[in-house]
Amino acid sequence: MTLRVAVQMDPIENITIAGDSTFAIMLEAQARGYKLFYYQTKTLALEDGKLWARGHSVNVRDEEGNHFTAAPEERVDLGSFDVVHMRQDPPFDMNYITATHLLEHIHPRTLVVNDPKEVRNAPEKLYVTNFPDLMPPTLITRDARELLQFRKAHSHIILKPLYGNGGAGVFRLAEEDQNFASLVELFQQSFREPFIAQRYLPEVRKGDKRIILVDGEPAGAINRVPAVNENRSNMHVGGRPEPSELTARDKEICRRLGPELKARGLIFVGIDVIGDYLTEVNVTSPTGIREVKRFGGPDIAALIWDAIERRRNSTPPTR
Repeated sequence: MTLRVAVQMDPIENITIAGDSTFAIMLEAQARGYKLFYYQTKTLALEDGKLWARGHSVNVRDEEGNHFTAAPEERVDLGSFDVVHMRQDPPFDMNYITATHLLEHIHPRTLVVNDPKEVRNAPEKLYVTNFPDLMPPTLITRDARELLQFRKAHSHIILKPLYGNGGAGVFRLAEEDQNFASLVELFQQSFREPFIAQRYLPEVRKGDKRIILVDGEPAGAINRVPAVNENRSNMHVGGRPEPSELTARDKEICRRLGPELKARGLIFVGIDVIGDYLTEVNVTSPTGIREVKRFGGPDIAALIWDAIERRRNSTPPTR
């Protein structure tokens, strides 16, 4: 199968390829003989029902600092492609949401991964609330009285923005911390949306597990251990990746989520589990597949393309 593939992503020259899942997906696509095109969301243009973008045909190489060659810029009809990967990083703001609406004009004739409507309807820290029995105690609000009551009930909590990403703005508030009121005021001034509070899980010191599901099936996992003086486990703030196996509880969580993720067209999903609790369902631009392979796990980029090929074979697109 030869496919024309467009990748909507952040500037390709700025990525760190050793840990970049988008780059791994592109490498596997090229190895299969697919033609790659790269563009950024700022070039999208919807005109008379057609979705256009300006970008570059690219060749990629697994060489840090010399990882791509781009052809001259051209304007293309995204509806003429077989697959579009929506892989730009959050924040999940109105620009991100608008991009999902634009991509709906070509999906599913052109298969957009993940399904743009379902990405829009599954913001990470909200979608997970559909599974309250799998989560730690959680409150979503911007009402200071509700937050104070929640803190009194659970003593030690985490407070974070509802649409944040990458660990930005995540605060741990111990029972004796006197900054609670000031921090809530700061959040109220900084964000128009509600924010999220969760009971602090001390198991996070042993790691925050990222489990990757491909078309609803668990494909691999890594454990991300926070640095000594950090409560965040995100790797770009010092979290240390470790190999990890799925526990019985992890498999139970995957069994609960998998069928719905598959039905929604969410082919590539990363879920976060701390101890026995599901904390997030990441559907925008999940990461971790290069780390899984580096630790001897499966080649998840290949599994993603296998799933895409199955979907295209089962429902051939019409033009």
